[in-house]
Amino acid sequence: MVDNNTITVTSPLMPDFDEFVKELKQIWVSKWITNNGDFHKKLETALAEYLKVPYLSLFTNGTIPLLIALQVLKIKGEVITTPYSFVATTHSIWWNGCDPVFVDIDPATGNIDPQKIEAAITPRTTAIMPVHVYGIPCNIMAIKEIADRHGLKVIYDAAHAFGVELKGESILTAGNLSTISFHATKVYNTIEGGAIIMRDAEMKKEIDFLKNFGFADEVTIVGPGINGKLDEIRAAYGLLNLNHVNVAIETRHKIADAYRKALKPIEGITFFEDIPDVKHNYGYFPILVDRENYGISRDELYLKMRRQNILGRRYFYPLINTIGTYRHHPSAARENLPNAYQMSESILCLPIHQDMSDLDFQRVIDCIIK
Repeated sequence: MVDNNTITVTSPLMPDFDEFVKELKQIWVSKWITNNGDFHKKLETALAEYLKVPYLSLFTNGTIPLLIALQVLKIKGEVITTPYSFVATTHSIWWNGCDPVFVDIDPATGNIDPQKIEAAITPRTTAIMPVHVYGIPCNIMAIKEIADRHGLKVIYDAAHAFGVELKGESILTAGNLSTISFHATKVYNTIEGGAIIMRDAEMKKEIDFLKNFGFADEVTIVGPGINGKLDEIRAAYGLLNLNHVNVAIETRHKIADAYRKALKPIEGITFFEDIPDVKHNYGYFPILVDRENYGISRDELYLKMRRQNILGRRYFYPLINTIGTYRHHPSAARENLPNAYQMSESILCLPIHQDMSDLDFQRVIDCIIK
């Protein structure tokens, strides 16, 4: 490790392998493997407590919560969003029969620029869907002020924001609803999974109906729902993972600090610093590659790393607005989104995970330096 820092870790799941087998046996014996079983209920309660949110509804992945959030708020017309995100953000808008409207990002954070939101509002605008990119909080207060003034709903795609807090409060309580992903690549996962965070019990009840085909009871269907339930096996896995997430975040924090220390002297490589008053989860460590000062482009560095079996990710690239379904929308024009294009063409997320060894860390640094 550079400068005598150490990040030695052990796998967070191995100590609980026997415990997971015990839980699988409980599920097998109970014969209740899905449909709001005991492990599902326990995980909802445990996550709501850990995340400091009033109500939470579990889902089978992180995409269906976006679809349901738009449905339950009855969003129609235009939804202002960012082109700098994973495709599920905009796909959920399209699947709900709404029109995505892209606006540019703040180059300091990668998040949607509130000043650009205001200019994009039309009589057809009904909602804003911002994204907490890399778990960096959006300008929540500015977005709220705009939404309140124009009577718009706000749904936060908080896929990256597990455990992220601003001034001691969860950012998942911002907006009308927030959605989160528990995909295997996230700092906390249920293998595949996700959730919607809401403020009141009535909204949770309605969302729970919608994720189970609209069933209120055996013979009553209250609306055209979908199958979005999380099964008992992944709920049990999630409960065990929750026991280790604090250690995982602490370890990633050490790795992020070590990355910053090692990369700071390298001309043409920059990165995001921690934001005061924000509790980060260190799910990603993106760097920005300035070809003129670094000597090679982001893509050249990416391919160099691949040749050395170092799997970085150009995240997010390409931009969503360049996809065939969306590229012909007036808001998708490149000239409207200069900051998003600049970031998309220079960003590279370095490997970071709680099992990362000192040797693997040094391989990444050596590749970038040399």
